[in-house]
Amino acid sequence: MMRKGIVKYNNIKAGLLTEEDNGEYLFEYDETYAQIYPNQFVTFQMPVSTRPYRSKRLFPFFDGLIPEGWLLNIAAESWKINKNDRMGLLLACCQNAIGAVSVHPVNLKADG
Repeated sequence: MMRKGIVKYNNIKAGLLTEEDNGEYLFEYDETYAQIYPNQFVTFQMPVSTRPYRSKRLFPFFDGLIPEGWLLNIAAESWKINKNDRMGLLLACCQNAIGAVSVHPVNLKADG
């Protein structure tokens, strides 16, 4: 099941993170964001670009937003999410992340 998250930088839509059906990850900067904020990357490893970034694993930057330790245990139990489901944890826990970047789940049913 494909899952998506809107990535915001200081509450501005910066791009879209997708976990594809084949298990690969895709991050694409929003076209408008790339034009207005060409130097405001979400992480050094992913400069603002019109080309998508692809990875077989969740990008380390996004994985780093997920809580660790006891906080991860609480989150996993509260939302009944497996600790290995990194995308599920990211979408559940990182809407109010500390720092400039947040990730907000996209409801695919509602969005077509």
